[in-house]
Amino acid sequence: MTTHAPSSFGQTPVGRIEILAHAPLPTQKGSFELYVFRWTGGSPHPGLSDEHLALVMGDVKGGRGVPVRVHSECLTGEVFGSLKCDCRAQLDEAKAEIARRGRGIVLYLRQEGRGIGLANKIRAYALQALGADTVEANELLHLPVDARQYDMAAAMLRELGVESIELMTNNPRKIEDLRRLGVVVEKRIPMLVVANPFSAPYLDAKRRRLQHEIPSSAINPKVEPDTGKEPFEH
Repeated sequence: MTTHAPSSFGQTPVGRIEILAHAPLPTQKGSFELYVFRWTGGSPHPGLSDEHLALVMGDVKGGRGVPVRVHSECLTGEVFGSLKCDCRAQLDEAKAEIARRGRGIVLYLRQEGRGIGLANKIRAYALQALGADTVEANELLHLPVDARQYDMAAAMLRELGVESIELMTNNPRKIEDLRRLGVVVEKRIPMLVVANPFSAPYLDAKRRRLQHEIPSSAINPKVEPDTGKEPFEH
C-alpha cells in the first residue's frame, strides 16, 4: 500500500492506493495486464466504487510519452450497448490505438454518470428524453455537471511507474486536472468517434457546453432520430 504526500511536481493526490489483484487479460484488441486498485481518498459519490482498473500493454515502468486513456465507467453504453453516448466506442478505440503502438494504459475509473452514480444518471436520461441536454439534466437534478475526480488516476500512474503520458481525450479539463495533480502530459491524442443519430445531441452538448474538442463534422449524422418528443421547456 502506498500513501501519497505532496511532491515538487505539483499537487500530488492525498490518499492511499493499493493493488488488490493482477492477472493477464486477453481481449479482442490484444493481450493486456489487468490491475485492480483500491483508492482511498477524496469524497466521491456514495454510490461509486473505490476499486479502479488499469489495462496495461507493454513495458510502461519508467516510460515517457506513454499513451494513456483515462476512461470513466459507462454501464449503459459498455454493457447494454446504449447509442446515447460515445463511451464504448472511445474505450474500444483507445485499446486499439494502444495495440497499434504496442504500449499503453487504459485507466478505467468507476465514476458512472460523470461521477453522479448510476441512479442519478438514469434520472438524467429521463429528463433528456423530454428534451433537456446532458448539462441541463444534471442542473435540473441539482447535481454537478461533472463530478469526476482524477486523484486515483494520478496515483495509479505513479504506482505503475509512468514518467509522462500522451493523453487520449477530447476534454481539455481532464488535461488540466491531471497536470494539477502532478502528471506530466506531453500531448493530447484526439479521440474522434463519428456520432450516430442518438448520440449527436450528447456530443454537440459536450462540444458547446463543456468545451470538448470535437469537430462539428463528427457530430452531424446523416439521419436525425424521430423521438416524438416536444422540445424540453423549463
